[in-house]
Amino acid sequence: MTSLALGPAPDVPLSRVNPVAALTALAVVTVVLITSLDVVTPTVVVAAELCLLPAAGLGRPGVLLRRTWPLLLGAGAVAVVNVLLSDDASPVTGLALALRVVGLALPGVLLVSSTDPVRVADALTIHWHVSTRFAYGALAALRLAPLLVTEFEAIRLARRTRGVEAGRNPVAAVRLLAGAAFTLLVGAVRRGSRLATAMDARGFDSGVARSNARGSVLHRRDGAFIAATVVVCAAAVALSVATGAWDPVFIGG
Repeated sequence: MTSLALGPAPDVPLSRVNPVAALTALAVVTVVLITSLDVVTPTVVVAAELCLLPAAGLGRPGVLLRRTWPLLLGAGAVAVVNVLLSDDASPVTGLALALRVVGLALPGVLLVSSTDPVRVADALTIHWHVSTRFAYGALAALRLAPLLVTEFEAIRLARRTRGVEAGRNPVAAVRLLAGAAFTLLVGAVRRGSRLATAMDARGFDSGVARSNARGSVLHRRDGAFIAATVVVCAAAVALSVATGAWDPVFIGG
């Protein structure tokens, strides 16, 4: 079984949650965080999300850092830019914005690290009645994503063999990177066209209802997971209101 991160999906507790339940919980967290501007609400939510890291197989600091360093870098950049460019923004405001970014993105990291993409496609088509053309087309595209990494490495090695390197010239490095990106784009478009033709040949666009070999079942633990998410978000908002920090977007924004 492979995870959405395109690597081995460990048999961890969070992997047993149905994907649609995980997506529903993610939606609840998203609504709460995008409607609040205070620092207390995202702090509580992020603390609860961090508690789930071992359940997603991300308990080791090294693994966590490899998966989340772009997220942490982006959150820090958001905080710094807002504090420096806004006249009325304080460090607390910057911290709140950074925590919101982390709180919004971390559930996706948890989902990606512990969920089989085939289960996601099955659950979406069975429970949410998403079009099989869309669900399995996205699944097929996700399966092909590792090829981009392989092709980029092949392009880099081929250029090095021919003596084409940027050295310490940043302009040349950007130019070479743009060329490699264009090559990858052309290859991805061609491969996507072949994939779409192959899927249509197998009846994905026939309009006939398709059966599902694996199935997808919602269990009590899925409802409990959603309920726990709602309770955590409600507690975060309640604590924010109790401390006087509550600043909803539709009032404070």
